[in-house]
Amino acid sequence: MRVGFAGLGRMGREMAANLASAGYDMVLWNRSRDRAQDAARDVGARIAATPRELAETTEIVVTMLADDPASAQVHFGADGLFAATGARLFVEMGTMSPDHIADLNARAPEGAVVIDAPVSGATQAARDAQLLIMAGCDAATGADVRPLFDAMGRNTVYLGRPGAGAVMKLGVNMLIHGLNQTLAEALALTQAAGIPREAAFGVIEQSAAAAPMLSYRKPLYLDDMSGDVSFTVALAQKDMAVTCALARQLGVEIPQSQITRALLDDAAAAGFADRDMAAIVAYMQEKTK
Repeated sequence: MRVGFAGLGRMGREMAANLASAGYDMVLWNRSRDRAQDAARDVGARIAATPRELAETTEIVVTMLADDPASAQVHFGADGLFAATGARLFVEMGTMSPDHIADLNARAPEGAVVIDAPVSGATQAARDAQLLIMAGCDAATGADVRPLFDAMGRNTVYLGRPGAGAVMKLGVNMLIHGLNQTLAEALALTQAAGIPREAAFGVIEQSAAAAPMLSYRKPLYLDDMSGDVSFTVALAQKDMAVTCALARQLGVEIPQSQITRALLDDAAAAGFADRDMAAIVAYMQEKTK
């Protein structure tokens, strides 16, 4: 099967590599052609000049894009995916709003199927094919793409309807970003009382508050400048903006998440936008000076 992949950022590149390793004939596209060329060379794939060409020459297209505007440009543009007459199965795996997923379904070419299938897991999980995939479809609709999901993730949950994957991903991420903020506050408090950050983190990591993300992100929490960025403050800010908009639309009160969003906005304005989200620890320490 020939599979197209658009969006070769930190996560997308690893996911595309796993599909290539699983034996799929891969065609790649990225807004930055240099990145597409590098990835194609590494995995033995071809590159497409435009999203339209990507969809013209493949059967299934997987996209791993940053946000609604990026996805809209790639799908709806004059040389976008939906201008093609080739692929008829499109899988959006980035974190998108449910409204955008509805728009994709409404504007898809006749006979095409769009599945929202965002993922939970950081770069290492993408590299190790250990992502949790949240699919906005039932198992029957997802049957053709399930082998791809199995090549990229450890488990796929089928949530029954379009847009449900997008909503579930926002629910997961609001918990992650809330935990990230609360951890930063706990470290700021304990460090102000004279407990070294590494010692405090070690206690938290062994406590009832421990979560998997604490362990695999430990080096960044101890020093966010010590390793590669895996998820920026700006992306966390975007996630919480979309989450808060959905809550308003549904009439749901999310006061804790509103606070998390406000702090992310402040951190981004203070120069932390391009740093890993673990930099909220450093941001909170600056606020306590």
